[in-house]
Amino acid sequence: MATTVLHKADTRGHADHGWLNAYHSFSFASWYNPDRIQFGALRVLNDDTVAAGMGFGTHPHDNMEIITIPLEGDLAHKDSMGNTETIKTGDVQVMSAGTGVQHSEFNPNADKRTKLFQIWVFPKVRNVEPRYQQITLNTAEQKNNFAQILSPNPDDAGVWIHQDAWFHLADFEAGIEKQYELKKEGNGLYAFVISGKITIDGQELETRDGLGITDFKTLDIKASTDAKFLLMEIPMKY
Repeated sequence: MATTVLHKADTRGHADHGWLNAYHSFSFASWYNPDRIQFGALRVLNDDTVAAGMGFGTHPHDNMEIITIPLEGDLAHKDSMGNTETIKTGDVQVMSAGTGVQHSEFNPNADKRTKLFQIWVFPKVRNVEPRYQQITLNTAEQKNNFAQILSPNPDDAGVWIHQDAWFHLADFEAGIEKQYELKKEGNGLYAFVISGKITIDGQELETRDGLGITDFKTLDIKASTDAKFLLMEIPMKY
């Protein structure tokens, strides 16, 4: 029998800094909830809106896999490894912080906001050499399908990280139902609804709801309406 933990959208932490409107699925910065520290190796899931021309100044990270998925607009990135890139909607970026890296991120557009997910995953090996990777996704592959955007394998679809994790993006039409099969025994799945409504094994989820699921091999996922969602398969022990 699968075990689930439901995180409704309105139970997330929230911080509105004016230039940044941030929602936290897990404890972050000034928002602390002892029951919402992490889900296995998934430590941070931030749902950020960055105002035009604004952003995060240079700051450090280490021993974390940091995944950024723009949902609207662009994000300019600069880091101590020498990378200067712009991540656009439809891209996915990963930075393995490892022994330590500094970076800045800002909205390069003067006339429109940027919306993004930033996700932190604990690595399975510490103190690796920092690395950067960015790809443009084929969003057509997400139509009524679980399109893989991240894995542990450099030769597989999507970006890769130092962890036995698999991420999929999906864009389902209403009524579409598919079965998700666990990639690795002992992993769990954290599902996050970007828009619309879906049902996972009988649990209905609405926009920006999250559901953590463990102790399963397959899951039935059905779109109640047209829906976009992110599936993050994560080791529960790492």
